[in-house]
Amino acid sequence: MKISPRFYSVLFCTAFLCVFQHTAKSQTIDTSKYILQNDVNVAKEESGTHNGGGKTIGYNFFGDAKNLKTAFRKRTLKAGSSIGYHLQKEDEIYYVLSGTGKMKMNGETFSVKPGDAILTRPGSSHGIEPDPNTDLTILIVYGKK
Repeated sequence: MKISPRFYSVLFCTAFLCVFQHTAKSQTIDTSKYILQNDVNVAKEESGTHNGGGKTIGYNFFGDAKNLKTAFRKRTLKAGSSIGYHLQKEDEIYYVLSGTGKMKMNGETFSVKPGDAILTRPGSSHGIEPDPNTDLTILIVYGKK
């Protein structure tokens, strides 16, 4: 029995496709296990929250993620803006990435700089603003209800 060259060609192509399909599947990343976002995709110009006023850039990372119990945000407070003084209802962490500013906490004001982390507890009041002619960039993390 003579086997035609076409048979070998079809057999080779079928074997190649099976191997390629298996390889392609093993290299596929399961994006249901993580979400990758970048500043440029979530940046939004906003006024200062809690009636702070001025111009800020808010970055609401993972805002649409289902069942995420943590808010992870970044905010750049432009010169002249602020997060207004307000009563805190849940634990919240501010982390200063860049710039300098003033934070008012329970009536006392203190300076903040890159590397400072401030934990605000429920029942405390606070607000934050950049120093004059300076932008202040912070990370904000808190539990969502």
